[in-house]
Amino acid sequence: MNKRVLFVLLLCLGAFSGLVAQNPIISGQFTADPTARVFEGKVYLYPSHDIPSPVERLQEWFCMEDYHVFSSEDLVKWTDHGVVLSQSDVPWGDAGSYSMWAPDCVYKNGTYYFFFPASPKGEKGFRIGVATSDTPFGPFKPLAEPIAGVQGIDPCVLLDKDGQAYLYWSGRGLNVARLKDNLTELDSAPVLVADVKDGFKEGPFAFERNGKYYLTYPWVKDKTECLAYAMSDSPMGPFEYKGIIMDQSPTGCWTNHHSLLEYKGQWYLFYHHNDYSPDFDKNRSVCIDSLFFNADGTIRQVVPTLRGVGIADARSLIQIDRYSTKSEEGVFIDYVNQDDKFEGWKTFFSHEGAWVTFHRVDFGDGKLQKVSARVSSEMGGTLQVCADGHVIADIEVPVTVGRWQTLTVPLTGLQEGVHNLCVSLLSGRNVQVDWIRFE
Repeated sequence: MNKRVLFVLLLCLGAFSGLVAQNPIISGQFTADPTARVFEGKVYLYPSHDIPSPVERLQEWFCMEDYHVFSSEDLVKWTDHGVVLSQSDVPWGDAGSYSMWAPDCVYKNGTYYFFFPASPKGEKGFRIGVATSDTPFGPFKPLAEPIAGVQGIDPCVLLDKDGQAYLYWSGRGLNVARLKDNLTELDSAPVLVADVKDGFKEGPFAFERNGKYYLTYPWVKDKTECLAYAMSDSPMGPFEYKGIIMDQSPTGCWTNHHSLLEYKGQWYLFYHHNDYSPDFDKNRSVCIDSLFFNADGTIRQVVPTLRGVGIADARSLIQIDRYSTKSEEGVFIDYVNQDDKFEGWKTFFSHEGAWVTFHRVDFGDGKLQKVSARVSSEMGGTLQVCADGHVIADIEVPVTVGRWQTLTVPLTGLQEGVHNLCVSLLSGRNVQVDWIRFE
């Protein structure tokens, strides 16, 4: 074995440390402002829904007509439950405003309460409404009027351990008020949250952990939004600023919006980015990454990943362009189809020795026999596939002259269980990979 091959094999090795779905998690439509909740043993995702604007005034702005709900048991495979509420359903709302921005949903006494902002008829600005359902996936029926005394956007509801509910929202700052037991009326005057950093803030998400209350929010620290947080001993504050959860976008996406969730013993950060719309950051897509706390309860900063979270089924299409790690040189990622970016990305190996890893692939009982890859190359080459450093296949890629071809070869030495995958260019140049799959 030559030194270059040995080096690549060693890079395929990696330690497991909990669960690490491919980002973005939803394709085929834009999703933003994700609130994630656990209901009935599943994770339910309540995002807003960016769409290309059908009206001239919003061609260069956010345009949202309705809400979808998604659910998952493993954070990898997501079920779209369809439209659960539309602007045309809201009796007090302007049915042509396209302003159904960031929502939330909570459960109490057999009812699911869906909180959403919308533009009211005959008024400027936003109000916050409530819609109800017997199920977490709707459809939701809106009440006849919005919540009295609240003007703003981005509702978040914290149900404390004693049953008291608190409503947080953004509107000329971050606000909080107690809710009555019916969750549809205020039970206190709104309070402007103090003792957090100056500057533009929106999208509050509050939660309790180990007796401490966390207020997290998008904040324009510099030019675009990062995610920041503050802590308190009380759900109504005052809150003390603690730090940054996620830095601003390295590619200039102006907004970020998020929620935090504990599921099966692990905390996660749900957020959005414009991966499927790099030239227009008003069309966003939801991503997930793992989140961790320090011993003193402060939050460790999250670095966004392409790999995301969850364990991938080896029999599914594995998009290695959502890599865990890659070689410093010889690999770059591009869209498969520039005219339809929802087709995803491809991995381009420019020269021998280039590699990517894709961690946490479940090979089941180890009885899979073949690996298939959708490839293209104008020069040809050999791809090598490893599982935890063990070579399990070599794929000879012919010259395809600009067209895609699916190649299938047998596997050797595959073991059962979850392994880190590595794909490298053993020889040749300029080989492109769309996906690989095991059969």
